[in-house]
Amino acid sequence: MISTRIHAALLAALMAAVLAACAPPATRGIHHAEARADYDPLQPMNRKVFWFNDKLDVYVLEPVAKGWNHVASKPVQRSVSNFFTNLRSPIVVVNDLLQGKVKNGASDVGRFAVNTTIGVLGFFDRATPLGLEQHVEDFGQTLGWWGVPAGPYLVIPIIGPSNPRDGVGLFADSAASVLPWFVQWEILFGVRAAEIVNTRALLLQEIDEAKQASFDYYVFVRNAYLQRRNALVNDSVGGTNLDQEELYHPEMGGGGDELYHPEDTPSENQGGSAP
Repeated sequence: MISTRIHAALLAALMAAVLAACAPPATRGIHHAEARADYDPLQPMNRKVFWFNDKLDVYVLEPVAKGWNHVASKPVQRSVSNFFTNLRSPIVVVNDLLQGKVKNGASDVGRFAVNTTIGVLGFFDRATPLGLEQHVEDFGQTLGWWGVPAGPYLVIPIIGPSNPRDGVGLFADSAASVLPWFVQWEILFGVRAAEIVNTRALLLQEIDEAKQASFDYYVFVRNAYLQRRNALVNDSVGGTNLDQEELYHPEMGGGGDELYHPEDTPSENQGGSAP
């Protein structure tokens, strides 16, 4: 398994090099390359895949998420989300270092240690009160930070909004993930499914409101996704809550920029209704 994952990481590096050489134009900065919101040459195909993903969400994921939302309170859902976020910490640390952000990497290592121990395997965020700020990093952002263009907007079946650069990044990040080193794929699949359902339950109201408010939901998701990714690559946004990030990945509940949720306030609904 380890040998396979090493080969996967090397293949991802090769794909990144090819992407850097062949990708379409992008607006470049000193270090970073931004994805263009108007660069969607695959729109006819993307809209068909988007339609499929949305139907999958409406008829499969959303009903299951509503069931989970009925039995699990918001504090429980947020603790589950925190747990999965903590598991992603090694990926964040690796990409901190790949971008030369040593201080951020040290902070994220500290967060992982504190939340894994004092925070009970990450179910509770005990690092933030200690001044250990959370960061959102992945290999797609790392490629963008060093000038690799995003390429055309791409909607991937089941996964949702992406682009060639972030697709390569998703593949590479899997090599730095914790669970696959210790957990068989059958169990890993179930764990991932649980994470998706929990995330979707947290976003029932937000996604419903976005669909009702947008004239063209495809365009809304595309623009929101690209703006968010550009902001993350440029470090022009700090840690934001899961609701803002995952709204752009309604089909899967996002892929990887989950953040710790603040503690619930007394005024917040403690039942299992939609947020």
